[in-house]
Parts: sequence; structure tokens; C-alpha cells
Amino acid sequence: MIDGKILVEKLLVYAEKFLGLIKRDEIYFRNLLLREFGLFEPAENAGDLSYVEKMDVPDELVRDIAAYATENGIANDGDAGRYCTYIMGLLSPLPSKVNETFRRIKDTQGIEKACEYFYNLSVKNDYVQKTAISRNLKWEYRDGDNTLEITVNLSKPEKDNKEIAKLLTAPKKSKYPACLLCKENEGFEGTATHPARENIRTISLTLGGEPWFVQYSPYAYFNEHLIAISEKHSPMHIESDTIDKVLDFVDYFPNYMIGSNAALPIIGGSILNHEHFQGGGHVMPMHKAPLTAVRYSCAKYPAVKVGVADWYNSVIRLISRDRKQIGDLAKDIVKSWAGFTCAECGIFAETDGVKHNSLSPVCRKVGDEYVMDMILRNNITSAEYPDGVFHAHPEYHNIKKEGIGLIEAMGLFILPGRLKKQLAEIAAILCGEKEYDEAALADKENYLYAHRDMIKELISKGKAATFAEAEKRVTDKVNDVCRNILLNTAVFKKDERGVKGFDAFLATVGVVRA
Repeated sequence: MIDGKILVEKLLVYAEKFLGLIKRDEIYFRNLLLREFGLFEPAENAGDLSYVEKMDVPDELVRDIAAYATENGIANDGDAGRYCTYIMGLLSPLPSKVNETFRRIKDTQGIEKACEYFYNLSVKNDYVQKTAISRNLKWEYRDGDNTLEITVNLSKPEKDNKEIAKLLTAPKKSKYPACLLCKENEGFEGTATHPARENIRTISLTLGGEPWFVQYSPYAYFNEHLIAISEKHSPMHIESDTIDKVLDFVDYFPNYMIGSNAALPIIGGSILNHEHFQGGGHVMPMHKAPLTAVRYSCAKYPAVKVGVADWYNSVIRLISRDRKQIGDLAKDIVKSWAGFTCAECGIFAETDGVKHNSLSPVCRKVGDEYVMDMILRNNITSAEYPDGVFHAHPEYHNIKKEGIGLIEAMGLFILPGRLKKQLAEIAAILCGEKEYDEAALADKENYLYAHRDMIKELISKGKAATFAEAEKRVTDKVNDVCRNILLNTAVFKKDERGVKGFDAFLATVGVVRA
């Protein structure tokens, strides 16, 4: 049984150490917590609670809150998580105070220290769930001069492209908050189908002359994974104003990169009904890719260095100290790509009035230079590839079927959590710990049915001597699949036809071989 009175004192010690609770307000918050926990007086002697000040994360306290709430009928098992969020939000600084502190630190110590404050607060108040994130499987795959980063995510469910596409036609305001990204989530208690957000805190800023805000992602696929969100609940789009907004962002946050999903189903990420960007303090694999040996020039924008990234998919890289010139060329690319068709490469801007071309602009600062990577995307489908011609092809869907959005396009793969168990079972079959039964795997009800062809291919190359060897072979196969998926997404392939098509598109914006 959890002693509620002691728990109150632990929470106060924690909040004073990590959440900005000042001593003057201690009595007030003690009484609030006593009321919440159905208590009428505090502990007479709480003992030595100094260990609370050494907590890296609030996991122990959150478990105790949940246990106490269920033991005392304050919340049932299904609501305990939301109740914990409420208590952590109650002890967190008000949104206005967080913004005030952030800006004071930015003005006196710099943006990196301000972000450090904001990120640490988001971890300490249990919004960014550091422990859950640490359980994800992660590894790197070195492929020649490039490296892919691969994560098996154990906290976020896999989404189907058809479900994602429905967001575009969903009512704009069918509920409150209208979606998971809306500003109105700040302090929202949550429901059975909408997560509680009492502990979320955001920082307000202006992008492209419009009110936006930033928050950290609870899923945190990479270091200080941040989401920039429009205060207006309006659909994703890639237009000239998108370029202004990402440039504004890196001027304010020169320590972070920022990018937008491509705003169409299949290629546009999992949320299409609310304009947002993703960024953070991580150098993505794509950013490390060098330029190809081919040199380009643009007479209209002489201050901009233009190149093609030596990357799996089709990426134009712009580099310049001149914000206006790099922004104007990027806008020209956005406009031209929206209407570009190259039948030889299978690229059609639209069919039957349905648009297919979009792109992901990704911006960062390196010293005093702006670097803009523009990932060209197209979501056309065909009879052979009903889920997308430039999407992961069917033979790879057992590993990744969900849309290949911004983060994967930059070389950081977020694979579904189901793979943790499935890949281990495949390794067990490969080394003989489990029987290989081809007929059983052909049954659609079999847990490994989706992997039957991959298992058959692996087995055909011989059994592994040990489980460790089997694991490596399975991992190598996953690495190869991820690489091939990125190649699938390239609108201009690396062959002669693709190179010619890429040059033809670049010429539409005045970029030619030097």
C-alpha cells in the first residue's frame, strides 16, 4: 500500500528540485495534493527524501501516484495514467511561466541553454517519456559512404496509409481538441480515445508572420525531437510560405534542423490535417551525405550553391549565406515541382485532377550558412503498385508498410514495434531453435505469415550455427530492406533515364550543369 502522505512530500521535493516550484508556494501545493489524495493532514515525519532530488526521471513517482489512485478509488486501472498526467501537470509551471523563463534564458544565456531548460522540464514532468523511449531497439547500418539509422519503436502503433488519407476529409472540428496537435491540448484532461495533455508545455513563436508554437515529441525518435505547430487547425501544405516559415525557424533556433512532411497521403507522414514541422538537435543521415560529383550553377541566384545529394532518394541541396536568394530559389523549386511531369521516369504531376507531386523542405544552419535540402516526392499509384509507385514496394511491406515520411526519407527508419518479437522468432527458426514449417507459415493466421517469403529466402542460404549469427543475418536483411525502400522512394533513379530527368527538372528553375 502506498502511503499518500509520504507521496505528497516526495512530490513536493521533486517539484521544487525539477519543476520550478518555489518554497513560498509549498504549503499551497501541499494542501492541493492532500485534497486530491483525499487526505486531511500532512505526514508528521516524512523521513529522508533527499534521494528524490537525484531522480533522473519521475517513473517511480508516477507508479506510486497510479497505485495510490487505484488503491483508494480515485481512479480505476483504465484512468490511472490520465490521473498521473493530471498530477504532474498540476505541479508543472504554468504555460506563461515556461515561456517567460525560456525567453529570459534565451536572452541571457543563449538559445541552446533555453532549449536545455525546456527539454529537461518536458522530461521531468513526464511528457517526454525517457524510459519508454530507451526501450526502443536502435542500430546503425553503414552502407558505403552513407549510414542509415534504424529504430524498432515500441511505443507508437503502426498506421495504415488508408487511415492516414482519411484525415484529409475528416471534419475540421469534429471534436475538442480538433486533433492531437492543436494548441487546445495544453491542459486537456484527455478521454478514452484522446491522450491527456495536462503536463504538456509549449513555447510560442512567429513563423511566416503567423502564430505557431513548439513542443517536444513524447515519442522522441531522435535527440530533442521537436514539433513546430501552427496555432490554426488547417491542413498540411507545401507552398512558398512554407519556405519562409522554415527559414524563420532556423533563424530563431539555429541549433535545430526543421523539415516539413510532403503534405499528401503515402508521402506526407501520419498527420495531414494540421500544419506542422518536425525538427530537433540531431544531424540526420541525409545531412551527412555529400554532394554528387556533378556541379551545377544558377545564373538567377548566384549566391546559392546548388547540388544533388549523393543519397538514396532525390534530394536537391541549396547552400547560401543569402537568406533571400536561397529562399527564392527554394520557392521556385516548390512551384515548378508541383506541375512537373516526366513520363519517362513515371512522374505525373496529377492524374484525373488528383495531385501527386510534393516535396519535403529540410532546413538547418551550418555556421552562417543556410542549408536547404529539398526531397522530391510523388505519391502516384498503379495496378502493380497500388500502395504507391514511389513507396515501399510490396515485397518490403512485412518490414515497413506505413507511409515513408520526412524522418525515414532522411534515413532514420521508425519500424513498427511488432518486429521486436517477430525478428527474434525468425532468428530462432534460422538457427534451428524453432522448426521451419513452410506450410504453417502459409496460413494467413500465422503470426509470421507476412514474413514467409523472407524466412524462405534466409533459410535457402543455410541454417545459422548460433542464435547470434541468425540475429545478424536477420538484421542484415532488415538493413537491406530499409536501403531498398529509400531507393523505391526516389523519383529520379540513378540510371541514365533518371539522371536525364533530374537535369530536365533542374533546368525548369534555371539550374544547369556548370
